[in-house]
Amino acid sequence: MKVFILAGEPSGDRLGGALMAGLKSLQSDVAFEGIGGPDMAAQGLTSRFDMSELSVMGLAEILPKYRALKARIKQTADAVIAMQPDMMITIDSPDFSLRVAKLVKAKSNIRTIHYVAPTVWAWRPGRAKKMARYIDHVLALFPFEPPLMQAAGMDCDFVGHPVVAESVADDADALAFRKQFGIGDAPLLMVLPGSRRSEVARLGHVFGEAVTKLKYKNPSLKVVIPAAVAVAHDVREITKDWPFAPTILDPNDYLPEVFVAHKRAAFRAADVALAASGTVSLELAASATPMVIAYRMHWLSFRIIKAMALVDTVTLVNLVSETRVVPEFLGPDCTADQIAEGLANVLAHPDAQKSAMTLSMKRLGQGGEAPGMRAARAVMARL
Repeated sequence: MKVFILAGEPSGDRLGGALMAGLKSLQSDVAFEGIGGPDMAAQGLTSRFDMSELSVMGLAEILPKYRALKARIKQTADAVIAMQPDMMITIDSPDFSLRVAKLVKAKSNIRTIHYVAPTVWAWRPGRAKKMARYIDHVLALFPFEPPLMQAAGMDCDFVGHPVVAESVADDADALAFRKQFGIGDAPLLMVLPGSRRSEVARLGHVFGEAVTKLKYKNPSLKVVIPAAVAVAHDVREITKDWPFAPTILDPNDYLPEVFVAHKRAAFRAADVALAASGTVSLELAASATPMVIAYRMHWLSFRIIKAMALVDTVTLVNLVSETRVVPEFLGPDCTADQIAEGLANVLAHPDAQKSAMTLSMKRLGQGGEAPGMRAARAVMARL
């Protein structure tokens, strides 16, 4: 069985690696070609080009790279058509993935599968019907998505969110982390400014100002920042301007398994987290860590997205649990004063988010078969 599979971001690479492992366990003769990162490479994929070329977010941010992305789209579609695989699996990165699928379908009958349903429940609902012209099957991360995809004319299976299969630290790990890094019984704030350089550049200073205000009111407060490898240098540069020294967990300073263990322990040890908007809210929920979400993007991107939004929250814990317990500060509301006040309120009432986080994990498939295997079974069942 031949599979062309592509991912454009680290989160998609992790999904792709787990799906590839599941397919290999179900089909002994499967062969892969495509685009991916280290997780997919570990399953036997040789990427046609560096996946980081596709990691672009935001309408205004894409424009300067449009010509290069357009060339990669055509190159990838041509490779799929030349290969004539039994299926093409595209993972997230819709600006790239769905354009490739459209070109492939225009010139072939290759079965197309898209992993991670587009957020038609949040904005641009018409995308589902357009997508159905060139996508046959969707693998959904959220339980409320299949009816929306099926109504547009596509097969769709809820396969669970990968966060439920990830290991989390326990209380003993958290205590050991606090001891090792000299935190003791002090209140601990974890800061997560994003995994892209553009995110850290936009959020680093306002996060620093907010944390400084909070620390002024709570002098014993400790701060830890688990940095993504792509932005570790940027995090160090930005925090040089902070009036206090946070503990930075830099993946370049540790063996990979040691860094992962420290990061998991930090998630468990933190009393509250300040995080950029994204799937990290689910990682925090898995560790039962209360949070505040904040995000800034290019003003034009924010205004366009806000005008088209169908939901009143972007935080996944709020959406999955059908609550609004996680405070969020987006766009013009992403200010130091508002963020600091939000963090202070969560520190004062840490249990307010607990039930919503537990419910979210249950609804996302916690306790069931691993999402990668569920996705592989869904792919094979409809092939």
